[in-house]
Amino acid sequence: DMMHLALETDSTRFITFFETGFNAVPTIPGVDTDYHMLSHHGKDPAKISQLTIVETELMKVFGRFLQKLDQSHQAGSTLLDQTMVLLGSNLGNASSHDTRNMPMLLAGGGFKHGQHLAFNRDNNHPLPQLYVSMLQRLGIETDTFATTTGTLPGLELE
Repeated sequence: DMMHLALETDSTRFITFFETGFNAVPTIPGVDTDYHMLSHHGKDPAKISQLTIVETELMKVFGRFLQKLDQSHQAGSTLLDQTMVLLGSNLGNASSHDTRNMPMLLAGGGFKHGQHLAFNRDNNHPLPQLYVSMLQRLGIETDTFATTTGTLPGLELE
C-alpha cells in the first residue's frame, strides 16, 4: 500500500523492497518452518509443500500491488503502464545456492507482456541484458550494463 501510494503521489519514481523476515516462521496457515529453511528443501516433499504455500502468498501480494497500479489512472494511462515492476530472486535454486537461471518477473512499463520468455538453461542470456532493456526504456542511451552488451531478446515494447 505504501509503495503504491508513493508512486501514485509521485513522491518517488524508484522503490526497492526487500523482505527481511526470511528467518522467521511466516504467519500463514499450514506453515511451521521459516522461509529460509524451506528454500533449502533438499527435495523434501513436506518442505516443498510449505514452500509452495509461502511463495503462493507472496505472489498474491505482488498481484494485488500490480492490480492497484493498474487501477490507478494518470495522464491518460494506468500507473502500471508507466511503471516497470521487477520481481526476482538472487538464486535460481536456493536449495543448492545456485545463482544460474534466476527467476525474474517484469510487469508494466510499456513492455509487451503476457508472455513467458524461457531461454536455454545451459546457455542463457546474461541477466544484465534485462537491465539494459529497462534502462533504455527509461530513456538512458546505453547498450551495456556490467559485463554484457545488448538488450534481452524477445522483450519488446508495446
